[in-house]
Amino acid sequence: MEFDNILYAVEDRIATITLNRPEKRNALSPALRNDVVAALKHAEADDEVTVVLIQGAGEAFCAGYDMNSYAGGQADPERPAGWNHSPLFESWTGQFPRSCLRDWLTIWDLLKPVVAKVHGYCLAGGSELMSMCDIVFAAEDAVIGYPPTRAQATPDIEYFPWKMSMAQAKYLQLTGNSITGARAEQIGWIAKSFPAAELDEQVMRELRPMSRIHPAMLAANKATLNQSYEAMGFRAALQGSVPWYVLSRSFRPGGGEFQRMAAAEGLKTALKWRDGAFKAEGFPL
Repeated sequence: MEFDNILYAVEDRIATITLNRPEKRNALSPALRNDVVAALKHAEADDEVTVVLIQGAGEAFCAGYDMNSYAGGQADPERPAGWNHSPLFESWTGQFPRSCLRDWLTIWDLLKPVVAKVHGYCLAGGSELMSMCDIVFAAEDAVIGYPPTRAQATPDIEYFPWKMSMAQAKYLQLTGNSITGARAEQIGWIAKSFPAAELDEQVMRELRPMSRIHPAMLAANKATLNQSYEAMGFRAALQGSVPWYVLSRSFRPGGGEFQRMAAAEGLKTALKWRDGAFKAEGFPL
């Protein structure tokens, strides 16, 4: 298959999906998301593929959603697949977080394991993509977090309570602080971290023997793990976070201030307003 926003390759039973918008730090435009979903389904249908690897080109894994694609003021803005444009629904049903959840549940439901290899920045929507993967390996110096919870909205995908302890989930979501890949491993958010210079080599060391496991065995193991989390309410909890996104972004007191400031005074001013107090204390992003 040919794609406009990703690179896709298969070697030694490993399908590699490379987010390929390095000039935008691989920000997730609707077109990029559509390509990722299509590539995942293509890899699932290919009997020569056992494991799927997602990585990013350039200096970052993924800096988040490309909000210019969704709120850039175009008369006919680009939208993800399945977006409901009806005036009966668009303004209040959370079409954006619904679309994010629909896309990344593709990873959850895929019969084959999906592995993320994270380097550089992995923020907001990038951390959602990462956290929905079955296994995550990261560079020790990667920067992972969700700073939009400081001012914009609750997460599109409420993965925090499922990926770490309550103490860490509350700390990271309430502050919007970011942590390193090494720290993410310590708190159980990801599987392993490696020195940045060794990341590629170490990830392949992990994947080569894994790719030799029979695909049906991997599918059965993934299914039984997922079934346990489904029984604990995983999918329902993620779906239940959509209304909170809508309320926190658009209807709470102070909701929409970041968006208004960005539109009137520029994104840099809005980011300084959002992150200034944290940077002043030495916290990244």
